[in-house]
Amino acid sequence: MSHSQSNTSTQSEGIFKVFPILTSFLIAGFIGLFSETALNMALSNLIQDFGIHETTAQWLTTGYLLTLGILVPVSGLILQWFTTRQLFVVSLVFSIIGTFIAAIAPSFGFLMVARVVQAMGTALMLPLMFNTILLIVPPHKRGKIMGLMGLVIMFAPAVGPTLSGLILESLTWHWIFWISLPFLLVALVFGIFFMQNVSTPTRPKIDIVSIILSTIGFGGVVYGFSSAGEGGGWSEPVVIISIAAGVIGLIVFCLRQRTMVQPMLNLKTFKYPMFVVGLLLVLICMMVILSSMILLPLYLQTSLAMTTFAAGLLLLPGGIINGLLSPIMGSLFDRFGPKWLVIPGLAIVIASLAGFYTVDLDTSSYFIVGMHILLMIGVSMIMMPAQTNGLNQLPPELYPDGTAIMNTLQQVAGAIGTAVAISILSSGVKSYMEGGADLSNPLTPLLAFTSGVQNAFLFAIIAAVVGFIVGLFVKRVKVDHPMSSS
Repeated sequence: MSHSQSNTSTQSEGIFKVFPILTSFLIAGFIGLFSETALNMALSNLIQDFGIHETTAQWLTTGYLLTLGILVPVSGLILQWFTTRQLFVVSLVFSIIGTFIAAIAPSFGFLMVARVVQAMGTALMLPLMFNTILLIVPPHKRGKIMGLMGLVIMFAPAVGPTLSGLILESLTWHWIFWISLPFLLVALVFGIFFMQNVSTPTRPKIDIVSIILSTIGFGGVVYGFSSAGEGGGWSEPVVIISIAAGVIGLIVFCLRQRTMVQPMLNLKTFKYPMFVVGLLLVLICMMVILSSMILLPLYLQTSLAMTTFAAGLLLLPGGIINGLLSPIMGSLFDRFGPKWLVIPGLAIVIASLAGFYTVDLDTSSYFIVGMHILLMIGVSMIMMPAQTNGLNQLPPELYPDGTAIMNTLQQVAGAIGTAVAISILSSGVKSYMEGGADLSNPLTPLLAFTSGVQNAFLFAIIAAVVGFIVGLFVKRVKVDHPMSSS
């Protein structure tokens, strides 16, 4: 695979029109990730429209995550088989077809197929986006550009619920997709005109056994944790079997990769200490964000009896501030390195989660907005600097593998964080109700729910403290790859 070093030979000539390439990715990435969370707000409408159970409706999210968990690991291989333009066009075509099927979906089955097709588009788009940035942007400018991508990756899921809440006020859920469609078409046309091939396909050998093991491994873990998070509980046979099969699949997959001359996913990336530290920080961040993003709307709607739209609006300022801060944090990273951002960022995250740990039935909306803004400021200081610093340490021929590993494990961490948060929440409710609570008091179920939310935030605090300890090891990477000459 080392002959893919030729990827970087063209860079020093500075022939890439970086701005149009990035714009194509920004539009496509935003809409892809927007639809990931936008549909969450419409779940109750879908349950009514299709006459389905909540656990069935949850499959629209689980199926999406599962598709990403299975396809993203293979993306490292796909990136080396096809040109940038081919992959960009194909990923957008998948997204457009999926969005169109969803917009006209007459039944739950149709919508489920649409979500899987959409996820196939996103699974190709995300690693392609990161890999392209690493190849066309010199290391000393990467923080700022990664920050712009952070604006999309964090901002789209944050505004998704609010925008879809607005749409659902006056239109049906189909419009979430009809409104997304023109943007995807614009991104496709824009990409056809401006996207350039930034790498030369090296076409490494495809190992079917590795693909099967990766599918069982990552798919099993994501499915097992998602099933537990849907309220099935950890003792359900499907949860135990899925996670066990997933873990065994991953172990065999890793052993196989180590013995192959041309591995599907090159695990040599783990020999680079800052890549490992960056990866761990990103995973902890994902667990904290996704567990908070599921806990807060539930708390606002259940304990504080807010409407879906009001809950979405409360969480909007934090999302917007995070989006706006991402490019600024990227520029600060370029100037000062990761340490002075990551460690204070983790301290802010811990402080905000400690604030959420104190919520009760009388907590004011202002307090929630303030703590959420703090959380999002902290996350913007950790996520992109840790990710960019980690990927910067890799030599160019390991970029596809590094981006595939980071994007895959983010999906896995997200599924784990959500599942653990939900199961701690439900067991907290149960133990409160069984712990001698006054069952005749009409407020008792709400008090029990709030107690469960507090327990779940305690889990997030512990994760963030572990992150803080990992963050102490962050060091700025000195990049001496061929590309730094550009």
